[in-house]
Amino acid sequence: MDPLAPPVFRTELTPLVLLERSAAVFPDKEAIVYRDRRITYRRFAAEATRLARALQASGIGPGDRVAYLMPNLPEMLVAHFGVPLAGAVLVAINTRLSPPEVSYILEHSGAKMLVVDAQLALGLKDSNRVKETVTLVDAADPAEAVLEGPSYEELLARGSEEPLPWSVEDERATISINYTSGTTGRPKGVMYHHRGAYLNALGEIIHSRHSPGSVYLWTLPMFHCNGWCTTWGVTGAGGRHVCLRTVDPEEIWRLLDTEGVTHLNGAPVVMTMIANHPQAHRLERPLLVTTAGAAPSPTVIEQMEGLGATIVHVYGLTETYGPYSLCEWQPGWDLLEVGERSRLLARQGVGMLCADRLRVVDKQMRDVPADGTTMGEIVMRGNNVMTGYFRDEEATAKAFAGGWFHSGDLGVMHPDGYVELRDRAKDIVVSGGENISTIEVEQALLSHPAVLEAAVIGAPDDKWGERPKAFVVRKAGVEVSSQDLIDHVRQRLAHYKAPRDVEFMEALPKTSTGKIQKFELREREWAGYASRVKG
Repeated sequence: MDPLAPPVFRTELTPLVLLERSAAVFPDKEAIVYRDRRITYRRFAAEATRLARALQASGIGPGDRVAYLMPNLPEMLVAHFGVPLAGAVLVAINTRLSPPEVSYILEHSGAKMLVVDAQLALGLKDSNRVKETVTLVDAADPAEAVLEGPSYEELLARGSEEPLPWSVEDERATISINYTSGTTGRPKGVMYHHRGAYLNALGEIIHSRHSPGSVYLWTLPMFHCNGWCTTWGVTGAGGRHVCLRTVDPEEIWRLLDTEGVTHLNGAPVVMTMIANHPQAHRLERPLLVTTAGAAPSPTVIEQMEGLGATIVHVYGLTETYGPYSLCEWQPGWDLLEVGERSRLLARQGVGMLCADRLRVVDKQMRDVPADGTTMGEIVMRGNNVMTGYFRDEEATAKAFAGGWFHSGDLGVMHPDGYVELRDRAKDIVVSGGENISTIEVEQALLSHPAVLEAAVIGAPDDKWGERPKAFVVRKAGVEVSSQDLIDHVRQRLAHYKAPRDVEFMEALPKTSTGKIQKFELREREWAGYASRVKG
């Protein structure tokens, strides 16, 4: 080393510094709003510190997992800073999962503590997979807690507001584990590191155009990719978080008007709910809506633009910290007819500023021609791709074959460098932005004693985009109704995963080797839907 060379200092990247900065720069500014609660940035940082100290006093150490099963409440937002501030790893669990699914995640993650909303605790009996369960009672929407263990207030009482450093020793240490929806069977734990979370948070600030004047409404679940890292991003911008327990269009419109909301994120179904509500009216201020999960339709784009909203379409997966690319707006698009503009906006676009470029490759990992026609698999890599799957080296190695993360999505590359998704390599149903494994639903159906064979596809749905539909062959001489099978699935899986319809068939279409040809069933359903729409 050259003794005359200047010393090199490096600060490890972590989203923790985003709250530290906002609490110093905007201490008295409102950071969080929920019903009649108003929390300043100074108080936000103090509550995160108290939570971190309480976790440490409870025996939570570096790398330990702390699970949260909670709606979009202020405490869930605080957890995104308090848990990693204690050196622990946040496991935010999908609130729509069934108790057995939640139990599997608790067991697989090895969580030492579960913090659960009282209403969600009512259906969760198997909490003994963790050493301690903490129950939060939402004063605005209370429910009787049924799980043993301390209350959230009792947990916080163990802590103090003695400062902790808003820093980490290793920016590639795990900050959170987000479980997939189990689209190929059991959910997999996707590991995020501090560096990726920090960079993606900055990407959200830039591409969703956040500023200290942002008023962000939490229509997107915080459990979903840590709210697309917006939990950290809006905080870093010094914006105001408006928490929302449930996605209720009437309450959304009230908050749009009374809180001066400027931003929200969500699947196109959320926009449909907003645009078609009886209270829908022209907004007094601009609203930027960042959407993903499915391409927004021309109808919903036109409706939202008519209300005064701007649409930003992004694309990503749980494995990419949520959004990885966006359909970057080009000059002149605003002059196009809405149908043509919608066609362009429906594309998945180009990598965000914080991400590497998107590639579309063939089976030999060669880039397909940029002709808008040749299909290949979308692959990604870089800071905003997961470290790997928790406790699953085999799945991790498969996902990163060839040195790039394989999305499992099929798409094309257009001449202008924009990627467009064309199909899913796996039979995933995307309903209201949530991924549903057809294999998982089929297995639940096949567990019924009257079912001989079952196939599940995504059938069109005017509200959710698509919903699972089942095709079932009954065992000879056994009677069972469609509702019986739907109820049977709901007892085993989250309700939203259950099929909307069950159609009984004499036989399922199959190849010569006996493989069920789902594409025939899918084409029939969607062709019929197209005919009805045209009619």
